Amino acid sequence: MPQSTSRNSPNVDLSNVKVEFQDVNFRVGRRELVSQVNLTINQGEALLLLGRSGSGKTTTLKLINRLLIPTSGQVLVGDRSTQEWDAIALRRKIGYAIQETGLFPHFTVGENVGLVPSLLQWSRPKLEARVYEMLNLVGLEPEVFVHRYPHQLSGGQRQRVGIARALAADPPILLMDEPFGALDPITRLELQQQFRYLQKQLGKTVVFVTHDIQEAFFLGTRIGLMHEGQLVVLGSKEEFMRSPHPEAQAFMACLPTNL
Repeated sequence: MPQSTSRNSPNVDLSNVKVEFQDVNFRVGRRELVSQVNLTINQGEALLLLGRSGSGKTTTLKLINRLLIPTSGQVLVGDRSTQEWDAIALRRKIGYAIQETGLFPHFTVGENVGLVPSLLQWSRPKLEARVYEMLNLVGLEPEVFVHRYPHQLSGGQRQRVGIARALAADPPILLMDEPFGALDPITRLELQQQFRYLQKQLGKTVVFVTHDIQEAFFLGTRIGLMHEGQLVVLGSKEEFMRSPHPEAQAFMACLPTNL
């Protein structure tokens, strides 16, 4: 175990981070939303959490950045329980992209992308350079988009800005909650292709929530299937395809026959 660090210190090295769930349960009232999850997510891999609505995918995701705290068990980030982390310090080291993008409507694109670096008190030249770099990375010309507001963008453009913002402070972990789910099929495929390229280039540890098995197969290093709050299948695409679990078989039936 590494030497202990102050709970409120933001300077914990997460460059070789892994995320670990140890006997994790999360309950609201008498309802068990997540039950006995044991899982290790290694540095640099893309874990796709697949499942139906209400299966526990998003709850599992939110346990990583301490938006939720386990009822029992623990989630470790960088060998420290999330309950030992200062919540703000932890979240500034974890990129978070959601379906609705969560952009601030009164901030320009540049201000949205640069939000976390500004909170980390980056210098103005470094921050502006990073904003331009991130916009280029997600396929948006900075000179065209940096001064626009979210309402002036298409859905696909807003989603690109959301990804740029999640990556801006160079977090070692990236959490993505159905970020492409509301997009038209062509834009969605374009962003999936771009995201897969970025993942290979940047080597982030990614946890990606989806209900789309094709997306899971396309983007995932491994696939974790959630069903009624439990992680019932965990493995590669090939291992998933061989799983006898009825829920895995139900998802397999959704695939086009030519895949």
